[in-house]
Amino acid sequence: MLHGHVAGWVGVGGPGEGPHGTNEWLQVGLSAFPGLTDSDLYYEVALPSRLPTYHRIASDVPDGRPFKVSVLEMHHRPDWWRVWLNHRPVSQPVRLPGSQGGWAPIATAESWDGGSGAACNTFLYRFRGVRIANAPGGGWYPLSGGYPIRSPGTRVRRSGAAFLAAEGQAALALLRSLTP
Repeated sequence: MLHGHVAGWVGVGGPGEGPHGTNEWLQVGLSAFPGLTDSDLYYEVALPSRLPTYHRIASDVPDGRPFKVSVLEMHHRPDWWRVWLNHRPVSQPVRLPGSQGGWAPIATAESWDGGSGAACNTFLYRFRGVRIANAPGGGWYPLSGGYPIRSPGTRVRRSGAAFLAAEGQAALALLRSLTP
């Protein structure tokens, strides 16, 4: 990776999703930056009218290591959320004003060039057993439907509640080799 970052994450919210069109989100996943050989396990919080904050859960995470991550609204606490890792909370409760009942969940991978105008960075992320809570506090069911975001150099291969997302020639070649 030369510029910016790559990330594979799950979360809620997004740019313009907060009160009065402000940015508001909570996400958890893996990210990598230039000069690092391994990834961070992180969560990020964007609150209305504030810059996003990045919280490292673990560093130097080797490629291929699986994690079960989730973002879940708290039972009986509308607009309050927590980040979970392997069935345990790893964040304090986070208040996201106006979020209760209004946001669709997101599971995605991304590449950002750091504003350099360079080609997107290479990534290959695997999401398995993607589940969505149908109520605050849980009630999980497998992902169905969904809307893949398309770009010229990105490919998504989906199978049920799992998908692979790839960007860059090396990742796309590996993805092709995984085709039965």
